[in-house]
Amino acid sequence: MLCWLRYDASMTARILDGRALARRIEAELAAKVAELPFRPGLAVVMVGENPASRIYVRNKERAALRVGFAAETLVLPASTTEQVLLSHIARLNDHPAIDGILVQLPLPSQIRPQAVVEAIDPAKDVDGFHPLNVGRLDAGAPAFAPCTPLGIMQLLAEADVALRGARAVVLGRSLIVGRPISRLLLAADATVTVVHSRTRDVAAECRRAEVLVAAVGRPEFVRGDWVASQAVVIDVGINRLPDGRLVGDVAFSECVDHAAAITPVPGGVGPMTIAALLQNTLRAAEKRRGVLPTHQ
Repeated sequence: MLCWLRYDASMTARILDGRALARRIEAELAAKVAELPFRPGLAVVMVGENPASRIYVRNKERAALRVGFAAETLVLPASTTEQVLLSHIARLNDHPAIDGILVQLPLPSQIRPQAVVEAIDPAKDVDGFHPLNVGRLDAGAPAFAPCTPLGIMQLLAEADVALRGARAVVLGRSLIVGRPISRLLLAADATVTVVHSRTRDVAAECRRAEVLVAAVGRPEFVRGDWVASQAVVIDVGINRLPDGRLVGDVAFSECVDHAAAITPVPGGVGPMTIAALLQNTLRAAEKRRGVLPTHQ
């Protein structure tokens, strides 16, 4: 059993510990960065004071500093216009010390997210949302993959999950998670079904899954009897209940008795998303600066 897989004898499923794997990835990245003749630069932009976004941005900045990046966080007022935000992005695009740009979502209603995404230099698009990167990913060409799907694929790889020919069900079709993870699973030769709000029998589709990725943003939506025996369950959701508890899109206490492996919330996919952001940033820095990748 791999060292980062937690196991509880009272439970059926292996617990895929994303926090432990992310720590290992950070240590490897820090060693690579220490050998570079420069510090990769990551700029994170946040508009407004959304409390959840503030936590995410702080965590990303701290992780970037831990591995030796130069991190810049730009916090703009909620009243910021789209034109002003785009001018800041243009400055970061031209900044020679900035290798990766991330604009934290959601954005205020006066700003069109797609306009912001398209304004970021694709070579610095470490979130993997620019249409050029999306298209290249879909075509199987080298591209920045969105961080959460990339982190999921690393969790599956480290758990030795055999994807070739496996029945994979992706619950949710968002541009951030659902669609890109379906592309990555297809590229790994899985047989992929995307389940969404218009699917006739969601539970039945989930029961067919050997690999189930839940990303719908609805607390404990996936019930225990939706999970096939020995399925691998990846819970992308993070939802705060009225009593303050954080839960995923999967009813963990029910599903852990059926699954072969499952991610916890918190501590599963979330830390891997940040680890993947750091990996994308290092890759962008090496490519932009003409440095032979340290991981080759």
